[in-house]
Amino acid sequence: MTSGRYDLALAIGGAAGQGIATPGNILARLFVRRGLSLYAYNAYQSIIRGGHIFLTIRVSDQAVQTHGDKLDLLLCLNQDTMNRHLGLMGPGGRVVFNSDAIDPAKAGEAGEGVHLCPVPVVELAGKSRMVQNTVALGVITSLFGLEFQALGDALTLQFQRKGQTVVDDNVGAAQAAFDYAGANFEPFDASLPTGPKPLAVWTGNDALAMGGAAAGVKFYCAYPMSPATGILHWMAKNGRELGIMVRQVEDEIGVANMAIGAAHTGCRSMCATSGGGFALMTEAVGMAGMMEIPVVFINVQRAGPSTGVPTKTEQGDLWQALGASQGDFERFIVAPRDALDAFGTIPELFNLADKYQCPGIVLSDLLISEGTFSVDPDMINMQPEIGRGEMITTSSKTDGYQRYKDTESGISPRAIAGLEGYVHVVSSDEHDEDGVLISDEYTNPHKRRAMVEKRARKFAAALSQIEEPRLEGPEDAEVTLIGWGSTHGVIQEALELLGQKGVVANQLSIKWLVPFHGEAVSRIISDSKRTIMVENNYSGQFFRYLRSETGCDVDGHIRKYDGEPFMPHHIVDAVLEQVSGKTDHSVPFQEIMV
Repeated sequence: MTSGRYDLALAIGGAAGQGIATPGNILARLFVRRGLSLYAYNAYQSIIRGGHIFLTIRVSDQAVQTHGDKLDLLLCLNQDTMNRHLGLMGPGGRVVFNSDAIDPAKAGEAGEGVHLCPVPVVELAGKSRMVQNTVALGVITSLFGLEFQALGDALTLQFQRKGQTVVDDNVGAAQAAFDYAGANFEPFDASLPTGPKPLAVWTGNDALAMGGAAAGVKFYCAYPMSPATGILHWMAKNGRELGIMVRQVEDEIGVANMAIGAAHTGCRSMCATSGGGFALMTEAVGMAGMMEIPVVFINVQRAGPSTGVPTKTEQGDLWQALGASQGDFERFIVAPRDALDAFGTIPELFNLADKYQCPGIVLSDLLISEGTFSVDPDMINMQPEIGRGEMITTSSKTDGYQRYKDTESGISPRAIAGLEGYVHVVSSDEHDEDGVLISDEYTNPHKRRAMVEKRARKFAAALSQIEEPRLEGPEDAEVTLIGWGSTHGVIQEALELLGQKGVVANQLSIKWLVPFHGEAVSRIISDSKRTIMVENNYSGQFFRYLRSETGCDVDGHIRKYDGEPFMPHHIVDAVLEQVSGKTDHSVPFQEIMV
């Protein structure tokens, strides 16, 4: 517990197949209904059964965007979890476990002040032997100082589709465990507070999908690829009701081409994948650039290369997105900072893609997309402003429609395919203003040059449509931490912790990568006393891009590439190390918490 703030983290550990998600979802629902902020991170393996799963849920009376640095409660569903994590529990921590099957002595000695909470599951479960996790929920509810009714209602909602007998078994087991814990275990000193109003809970993938729905997406397709599959799940579940055609396609090449084909008809179209799937899509990304078709591609990054580490996070695909497809062409690339930002980014990106008639690429990552966030429902605007750009939607008799007319702005009036009076050719080859391939007559260098310059001219005004990055924190900071995308939340928390240690720091978080506010970023870096770059990859991909766009160097680097996200203390420790002059390149050590 932080002074003056309720801030508690619990973790549920076990093997795949032990049903970790269900108690996690129930607890999340209990917390947000009390109006508390929540963030959950699930460290899991890419196998169906077995392996170690570790779900961390952090709850606070203030906004949280990371799973934090500490654990206050550990729920062990198997011996392996006890063996891995008991030694990491600090004073005041509670360790809940099934005393019928788990022996803490095999894990070594618990730290001073750690409360062991053995639970006789067989005795408490009664007739059912399938409710170990429900028993654990009863104990946790008691330790948190919650009233049982809240858990009983949540269990009823969770199991009502399975019939009243199942509901009664689970509620009965939870009540027995709740009473047992109240009689045998010491609860946390501070009871769970109540926030100003109930909140909702969603994942980053939910937010991306909902952002698409709010933006007016009417066609979504994908091939399932972790960690982007949650977007497809949301679309498949809600698409029919929302009038969205949803298709699961045989591979990512087909996905990209179907999305572009739908977008060509005037329909807002979106698809999502991870880095390996995006590699297959990239030729089609270039085709969208050549045809000047607005379509949105989402790349939810995971650790690579190749299939890499399928269930772990990384910011390793920036240069892949920058170089997606061959040749020079215009594209937007944006890296949202959290789930709510991801939701709002999708309509904004579609408006830009429509206006400038080019593809847009979203770089999310596993940390955002599979992270679980609390959100104030009033912050979710399902009716954002929609701008379709220079789109012709009414039939008319024309004298030779020029789909790629060489205008002063570079933006050509776009007619919906099949509109009477607006016949035009669309091809992946270079073309003239009317769409006819320049190689059909002879490869005319003047026409080729004119079309390249026309497409490039579109972006002359695009930068002015995008908000400049700005410093967050004190202007006279000793240290400026520079990050992009999903590092925003953990850096923000690190700033507060650094302040407690006497280091005044601020943050420059970059969201829009292409086009890039090079002048604004250069000015901020030049005015900063010490700059340290923070990113979740080995080679410093964003630093290399920043240097290529601005010529600026930085004073230090903090990089992490072990598959797990930054924790606040990783950044704090690295900054202190660099400020003291010990190094200018830190690679945080990952404790075995996952």
